[in-house]
Amino acid sequence: MATSWELHHADVPLLLPNAWDLGSALAFAEAGFPAVGTTSFGIAASAGLPDGGRSSKAATAALAAQLCSLPVHITTDIEDGYSDDPSEVADFVAQLAALGVAGINVEDSTDGHLVDPAVSVAKVAAVKRSSPAVFVNARVDNLWFREQATVEAVVRRASAYADAGADGIFVPGLADPEDIRSVTAAIGLPVNVLAHASLTVAELSGLGVPRVSSGSLPYRAGLDAAVNIANPLRDGRHLPAATSYWEMQSRLVSFSQDSAD
Repeated sequence: MATSWELHHADVPLLLPNAWDLGSALAFAEAGFPAVGTTSFGIAASAGLPDGGRSSKAATAALAAQLCSLPVHITTDIEDGYSDDPSEVADFVAQLAALGVAGINVEDSTDGHLVDPAVSVAKVAAVKRSSPAVFVNARVDNLWFREQATVEAVVRRASAYADAGADGIFVPGLADPEDIRSVTAAIGLPVNVLAHASLTVAELSGLGVPRVSSGSLPYRAGLDAAVNIANPLRDGRHLPAATSYWEMQSRLVSFSQDSAD
């Protein structure tokens, strides 16, 4: 299996699908993706909770414990680290690393607002001291939450996190081609963006992007798909095609047997 570094420096971008439970992760692994992430939104929403309120900590750790037995790299979305205390964030990441987690995303916002970048710098540095092998993808939320939403402000924060030891920079909301080109040129680390409708993965690669995440899109699209299946059934139309019950059951049976060995 390719290393995390190799996946981020390949000829094509690392396309990272984000899972919200074991079934979705098994499906992504079966589809051949070399790495699978988690989505804090999908995990929180599955429990009936809004994203971003530090509500996904226990569920993320529990899911990571399951997923790390899969033959893929696992990276976890840990919101802002679930604490203001860098040592507590580092301790949590160390627990994930002990399970086999290869990487994390850690945000520089809390409850939908940017925090002082010095706080995030301290968290990144603490994590790298405690778990140097974990790929730290430092998330810069200026554009996502429309606060200090300029390329210059993004680059300033990203540079501070790079100096603190971050291995990659995640900029959700980065969508304009010229802005993408400017950010990737200014940051000496792999830049991660969210997949979006206006640019293909190949086009993002041409702008200097080596990592593309699906984010919560699979979870949200899955809910849309569920409604789009129920509606035709109600309207008397034919069943759509889907992976069979038996194939999915077989995956779960195999996973359960492997986990028990």
